[in-house]
Amino acid sequence: MRVEEMSNDAPEKMELTSMDMAQEKRARLKRLFPEVFTEDRIDFDQLRRVLGDWVEPGKERYGLNWPGKAECMKIIQAPSIATLKPARDESVDFDTTENLFIEGDNLEVLKLLQKAYFGKVKMIYIDPPYNTGKEFIYPDKYQDNLDAYLAYTGQVDGGGKRFATNTDAGGRFHANWLNMMYPRLYLARNLLREDGVIFISIDDSEQSNLKALCDLVFGSENFVSMIIWQHSIQPKGYSQIFSVHHNYILCYRKSPDFVVKVLERTEEDNKNYSNPDNDAKGPWRTGDVRNALYRPNLIYKIKTPSGKEIDPPDNGWRWKQETLQAKIKDGEIVFSEDETRIISKIYLTDQDGRAPEMIWFAKDAGSTRSGARDLKELFDGKAPFDTVKPSELICRMMQVAGISGDDIVLDFFAGSGATAVPIVDGRISGRYVLVQLPELIDDSSPHGKSALELGLQKVSEITVERLKRLSKKIKSDKQGELSFSNDEQSNLGFKSFKLSASNFAIWDGDAEKAQDLARQLELHVNHTDPASGPEDILYELLLKAGFELTTRIEKRTMAGKDVYAVADGALLVCLDKAITPELIDALADADPLQVICLDEGFKGNDQLKTNAVQTFKARAASRETEIVFRTV
Repeated sequence: MRVEEMSNDAPEKMELTSMDMAQEKRARLKRLFPEVFTEDRIDFDQLRRVLGDWVEPGKERYGLNWPGKAECMKIIQAPSIATLKPARDESVDFDTTENLFIEGDNLEVLKLLQKAYFGKVKMIYIDPPYNTGKEFIYPDKYQDNLDAYLAYTGQVDGGGKRFATNTDAGGRFHANWLNMMYPRLYLARNLLREDGVIFISIDDSEQSNLKALCDLVFGSENFVSMIIWQHSIQPKGYSQIFSVHHNYILCYRKSPDFVVKVLERTEEDNKNYSNPDNDAKGPWRTGDVRNALYRPNLIYKIKTPSGKEIDPPDNGWRWKQETLQAKIKDGEIVFSEDETRIISKIYLTDQDGRAPEMIWFAKDAGSTRSGARDLKELFDGKAPFDTVKPSELICRMMQVAGISGDDIVLDFFAGSGATAVPIVDGRISGRYVLVQLPELIDDSSPHGKSALELGLQKVSEITVERLKRLSKKIKSDKQGELSFSNDEQSNLGFKSFKLSASNFAIWDGDAEKAQDLARQLELHVNHTDPASGPEDILYELLLKAGFELTTRIEKRTMAGKDVYAVADGALLVCLDKAITPELIDALADADPLQVICLDEGFKGNDQLKTNAVQTFKARAASRETEIVFRTV
């Protein structure tokens, strides 16, 4: 981590030794797989698990361990066979927006985002369950995570199956929570850019376990800060001993490439600067001239203009003699009137900003009360969601992370959608991706009753409704403003997607289902789901080909067939079920990088398929650029 500020006067020490090759390779390995290091030693069994070679857990080393930890790697590495289906009716400005809302189990969604969003997310903020003994805990099963989700959401016959809460009466209370968090953080780290950062809200219930878990996933060397956030101005006494009015926000970077951005200075920050001596460099304040640590080489006396001597502080001065004399000559250090001490000047003009502090007070970062107030105003006086994070808090995180332009911010425990607010209202320039489980609302709480009165049955519906209402309000407020640009308008929208089973029949190699082999073979002749529309299939192919869900798509006609041109024609997708030689020639003439067609479009004509492959190879050879041709 580096804070953008003035560098100190001392230059960095140059290493005079040659490169330690073994250490360099270990550093590269640690950057790729921080989770395989414990006490700076490589856990080779864990490395083998990470690389897909399963090793039964044996003798454990020092580190965070809990029942189910080894099984988590199976959950992480089990590929998802799900898809994200577009929901235009729940979206705003679907064709132009760069923002995403995804309804679904965040474990499956994170897996689906790996290919298209790997290393692209600048900032992640999550507010996961705090594990206080009553929240919904997302139980995962290695074998049937998607099946459990589909049953829970009623997409398959599951008898109204519900996910359970994690009660503190359970024997694996903390282990259940860690088993839920570990795979999600592991997958989330993959999505971060090298200069990316993650913020995680938590309270005392799991704060210590979360810190140890993040050390495991991100590497202890990538710990940035444990921020204390004052969530309420009026202290609450539910700890029975101490009054509690704060939570924690853990901050970890992906790598040392992350730069903490300084905050803008306020009048309060500048109030101690003045210019009593009319210094040409402007207002200044006094700085400390003492060294924080004992430095014998910096202990020396200073001669004043009249010849007096000033004794050094106990630890010595901050600078060596040559540097201090240069500062005196430049006027950065002056003597007091009685020449008994020196005064160091720190100029306001040299301060580009203010380094963020570890304690964020409610007056600067908002409180739960201000968050609830904003939500209540948007929902006509009703409060459909509890423990709402204030937008000021999210905004401060984004400022520290340096979010700007088209940077992506991800929140996969989206709740009411607070993470999107600073981007939607224009305080921060960026894009958001929100993920929220369609958790049924508890109608026994006042907030749950308010949600039901608003016609909202699930938490994900609250998220969508908030995004829609906020978009509508801002459009109404800005209507007629000449400064309301197209970019600002598109930023108010979002594309909505829902986690679902694949649009294609997936081969099931389960031995218990071997008797259904004939049915499996039949499905793979016509293996698209009859209920899936072209757009459903298109977005599944788009995502699994490694393109973002907001990539521009244009519908073209080629040789009388509909073809989808993705990213200005870099990818061409044809879903027609009657492919012709003329179509193949037209696709090749369009000069794409990738082409995807339905296998059933060739109707079993292997000669036509072979000719297509040769056509693309010949075209690629003529331009010396490969054309990837795939069928599905």
